Order: sequence, then structure tokens, then C-alpha cells
Amino acid sequence: MNILVLANYDLAACFALNCLLPKLFKSHHVTLWLSQSVGNPNTFTKPITDLGQFERSVLESGMIDNHALPLKRFDEFTRLASKPKIVNSINCDESLAQLSALDLDVIVSIRYGCILKDMAIAQAKLGVINLHSGILPSYRGVMATFWAMLNNDNEIGTTLHAIDSATIDTGKIFKISKRPLDKSKSYLHQVLSLYPQGINDMLEAIDSLSQGHSLTSFPQENTGCYFTFPTEQNLTHFEQRGMTFVNEREIQALLDQVMA
Repeated sequence: MNILVLANYDLAACFALNCLLPKLFKSHHVTLWLSQSVGNPNTFTKPITDLGQFERSVLESGMIDNHALPLKRFDEFTRLASKPKIVNSINCDESLAQLSALDLDVIVSIRYGCILKDMAIAQAKLGVINLHSGILPSYRGVMATFWAMLNNDNEIGTTLHAIDSATIDTGKIFKISKRPLDKSKSYLHQVLSLYPQGINDMLEAIDSLSQGHSLTSFPQENTGCYFTFPTEQNLTHFEQRGMTFVNEREIQALLDQVMA
């Protein structure tokens, strides 16, 4: 199949693509488009900005504390997909023409920073599948894992769902995978830990579609909340409860374990 993978230029998406692309490449033609951010960076609070700077430094160097990570970086994916292309305006006429030329069977999205509108969605014959790093419909929007931690939940998870309109995180659900929330770990560790299983769910869905099967799905309930980026007050509460955004040794150990 011809597959377009949409992702964001961040560490979690890079980790997810390391799990996804080597397996997709074996049987499909893959094109990779990247957004540069989710949301408006000019409005981010300092902890969110610091997290982004840490991720960019890791992506650019491939290192944490002089320890070489086993991740392929975005610029090293060219053997597994087309050269990654920055596309921040997927709904513009130029991008739509490029989408049409790709003759796409499926679009898959992982942390992509742009909202797909009807004309972009229509370019994929078999639809658009998104891997959301939160449990739907309870946690629509951004930073679902942060909000689950702040709400003292016992579980976090991913939701594999359809994008069939420009509404956010509302499409029919294919699969939800959950794992215990390890309250001793940092936010970034929690997020990264979701992706091995979430990518397996995505690969199973793609394999089913490639064999001509329809995906089993169920509609979302009209419940839950839409979450935006945290305020200063939210972040203060997060820190007062002893929670952190990044622990470099945790991230290093997780990547070494999963990518070994």
C-alpha cells in the first residue's frame, strides 16, 4: 500500500517512528511528512518550552549525557521512507496536490500538529488513522498523559481512532490500550512508554487493511473533556505533588531497553 505517515518533530514521535517504520517499510511504500510543533510555541509556559528544548537537543545530537541513544533520528529515516518533509499546512492547495499525486491508500498520524480537513482526509482511499496518546473520550486534546497524572489516575493509554472530520479526537475508535501509571516516573517517560503497544495496534490495523478487511470500530460517547496546554497554576500543582517532566536517566534506560 501507499502510506503517508504524519508525525511531529518531537522525541516521542521519533521513538514511535523507530518502532513503526522498519516494519512498514517491509511491505509498503512510505512517505513521511512532519509538523514542527503542536500548538503555538509563543504561548507555551516555561516548563513546556524547556521540555521542547530538551527534546530538540536529543534529536539533534542523538545523545543524553554523552550516552549515544539507539534511536534513528528523523534525518536517518530515508532508507525506510521518503526524505522527511516539513508540512505545516497540509490543507493548502499545494499540499493537497502533492497528496493527490501520492495516490494514497492510508494516512496514519502520530502527534501531527495540523488539523486535517475534509479535502485532505479524502485523499486516503482507506481512511486516516490516528494514534492518540490518551484514553478517549476522557482525554481529548493535548498532553493527555500530563492531565492523567495531575488527576491522579491509575492508568494511561493510547487510542487508535479514525480521523473522519476536522473535529479533534472524536472519530470512531478501533482500539484502546492501557497500562498502569507509574507514579514514580517522569511525564516524558510515561508518554514514551505508551508507544510500543500503541504502534503494535497501528501495525495490526494496517495489516488488516492491506489484506482487504474492514476495521472493527465503535463510536465515541459524547462525554469526556477537551484538554489544552496547562496553565501556570496547573504546572505549580504538578510540581507541588513531586512530579517532574523529564528524568534523563529514565529516558535513556527506556530507549535502551525497547530499542535493544
